[in-house]
Parts: sequence; structure tokens; C-alpha cells
Amino acid sequence: MTSPSASPDRTAPYDLVGVGIGPFNLSLAALADGVPGFDSLFLDAKPAFSWHPGLLMEGTVLQVPFLADLVTMADPTSPWSYLNYLRAHDRMFAFFFSERFHIPRREYDHYCRWAAERLPSCRFDAEVTAVEWDDAAEAFAVTYRSSAGAVSRVTARQVVLGVGTTPVVPEPLRPLLGGAHTGRVLHSADFRTHRESLGALDDVTVIGAGQSGAEVMLDLLRRQDGDGAGGPYVRWLARTPAFAPMEYSKIGLEHFTPDYIRYFRGLPEASRERLVREQWQLYKGVSEQTLGDIHDELYERTIGGGEPRAALHPGVRLVAAEADGDGYVLTCRHDEQGETFEVRTSAVVSATGYAALRPGCLDPLADLVDWDDRGRYRVDGDYRVALDPRVTGALYVQNAETHTHGVGAPDLTLGAWRAATILNAAAGRTVLPVPERQAFTTFGAPRRDAATPVTVAPVGIPR
Repeated sequence: MTSPSASPDRTAPYDLVGVGIGPFNLSLAALADGVPGFDSLFLDAKPAFSWHPGLLMEGTVLQVPFLADLVTMADPTSPWSYLNYLRAHDRMFAFFFSERFHIPRREYDHYCRWAAERLPSCRFDAEVTAVEWDDAAEAFAVTYRSSAGAVSRVTARQVVLGVGTTPVVPEPLRPLLGGAHTGRVLHSADFRTHRESLGALDDVTVIGAGQSGAEVMLDLLRRQDGDGAGGPYVRWLARTPAFAPMEYSKIGLEHFTPDYIRYFRGLPEASRERLVREQWQLYKGVSEQTLGDIHDELYERTIGGGEPRAALHPGVRLVAAEADGDGYVLTCRHDEQGETFEVRTSAVVSATGYAALRPGCLDPLADLVDWDDRGRYRVDGDYRVALDPRVTGALYVQNAETHTHGVGAPDLTLGAWRAATILNAAAGRTVLPVPERQAFTTFGAPRRDAATPVTVAPVGIPR
């Protein structure tokens, strides 16, 4: 396909410029490709697409079905679907016979790279350094530079931020990151880089009860010899009260529908904040398969009366950490028992998640953004950020709106639907239909008409 987005010397404003090319902005680029009269450009500092490279271990799978690709949930006829990727690589029969619903994580990364390399609107080695509002041009001015130092500037009527999230580690570990501790105190985002050296240590502690923590734990367990004698002793600590499976019931998954987003957006802020904390199993739990694999590894170690060289401790909070000779001393507290204890370990892998990143390139625009009381974006139903009224252009965000839209914000299931919603808003017309009613569940009380009894509309009929 060809697109006017590919012109390097363009002077007219783009309809939309995307900052960052992760799966979510890549989804928007794919859905916008070939739309008549709509010109877009997507910029990323990386030399090529990559998705969580530190966790692309063999055997790990995507936690959502393959239909949650870049486009299918919004446009199953798109040439950028995962199924078309398989066809392009002559893998359709192999995929069919594998009977996979959840695909390898490494293949999802390869699929996204395949799309990013072919979409004419995607430009890599282009670090966005500033997004400003140009009153005279009535457009955003987007400045970016290459790794060689070449600086370019384009204008856009609208901008979408898809810069992703940044790794988060507990405060006690932050002073130990980098320097002499590199490869010994790290976030799970860097695990694959250091997995060989970690596997050769005597003792490794993994912190965090989510999918990443479970996968790191499993990988290290598998590095022990068959009798468990070799490889590191592996310890798994987590603040959550249990190492719990992610919610994956058919009705439970309806929290990842437009219906729930609409309900969540209508709640008071205090209720939204509480729900995000309470719903951790919806998006921070572990797949049942991974938990089962960990249990199987531990069970193998007990055959013939053996003891597994591993320990699992839920309900534990890290209080302090310090270097001690060739290792580290972690001070931990079990909150339910009110007891404090110490752990000595050779290395710490912090699988403690990610947080939305406010990019530095937005600094020139910061005074024109209507931040909430906690310094977060105020985001409407079209994922548009509230701005000063003098800004006539629109700024959108992807995966920075959990506080306003709920736990589906980081989930790939809603990626194509959200991208289509933004595309329709940015184009000023319905490019792709985005039905809002998709769930059997009625979130909230049924609406009451004073003249008639309360009724619940059947699925598929908007109310």
C-alpha cells in the first residue's frame, strides 16, 4: 500500500501524528492505513519495533487470544491481521494443526514487526523531542531527531500519545539499580538479558505475583537440575494475599468490553480508584497454565522424599534492601501476621509492573493540559485529553487512562476497539463502526423509566 504519510518533505499538516509505536499506536496506524483523505505519521525512537524483549522467553504465550491482534476486533477484513501474517509466512496449516488460541509471545512480537516494517506511516529512529501548540498554524508542531542527530519538524492537527509504560521497582530497591549491581538487581523487563548469569547463582529472589513474576520463577526453576540440586534456590515474594490466577471466566472477561468502560467512566473518582485496586486479579493475576507448570516443577522435586529448592511467600511486603558482600539483605514484613524477617539472596528480580509514562516531549504543552488533582490526564470517551480551550487540535492517549477507563486500558483485547474509536474521532466521521453494547452483563443498575417498569434490553440492542 502507498500513503502520503511516507513523504519526508511534507509541509502541510498531518491529520494525525502518533508519538511512540508500540502495539497500541501500531494498531491505530494499521487501521488508518489506506483511509481516504486521512494522512498520518507515527514516530518512534527505537531503530525497529520491539515488544518487551526482556520477557520473550521460549514457551511463553500471549495472555489474550490471537484475535486480539492489531486490527481484527475492529476490522477483521484488514490485511494487517494476524491470520494474514500467517498466510504471508506460509504458516497457516501449521497454525491450524497446532490448535492454538493463545499464540507464542515471540511470534506476536514478530507479527507486530512484520506490520511495522510494512506500514508506510511508521517511521523508526525518530525520537520525538517536543510537542508544542502553534497558535498561528492552529496545529501541533512535532519535533523529532534521528540517532545521527538530524532534526525534523512536522505539524499535525491532532496528536496521539502511545509511548507505553515504564518499569516500576519498589522504593527500597531503587538505590541498588545499575552500576555495580547491574544484572543482580533488575526489573523483569531485563530478565532475558541476564537470565544465564542469574541461573548460575546460588540464590535468586523474585518479587511480584503477576504473570512476569511467575514466568521468571518458572524459568529459574527449570534451570535447576532434575533432582533440584543444581541451579539457584528460587524465592518468590509478593504483596498480594495469594499467588492467584487471572480472572478468565467468560462472564468475568466482560470487564474488557466497551460496556464496562462506559460504566466505569460514569462512576465517582473515589469509586474508580477503589475498583482499580480491588480488581487486581483481572489484569495482574497469573495464567492458570503458568501456575500449574510451577506446581508441577515443585512436585517433581518431592519425588522420593526430596525437598524443592524454592519458597513461595505471598502477603509479604519489601521494607528495606541493602548490599551485603556478594549479595543482598532484604527486610520483609508479613502484614497479616505483623512479623518482620530478613532474606539473604544473591540477586533480586523485581517483577513489579509498569506505570504510565508522561513523556518529556510533552513539557512544552504541559501548561495547556488540564491535569487532574494527581497530575494525570483527564480523558473523555474518545480518549481525548482535556486541553486549554485555545488549543483547537486534539491530543489523544493510549494506555494512560486506567484511572478514567478502568482495567482494560493496558489489555490488548481492547486495543483495536480503542484505536478505531480514536480514528473515528480524529477523522471526524465513522471510518469503522464501534458498537458499544458487547456484554451480556449489565454493569450498574438498570435504567428506570418513571412511566414503565424496569426492563433490561437484550444484547445487541442499544439502550
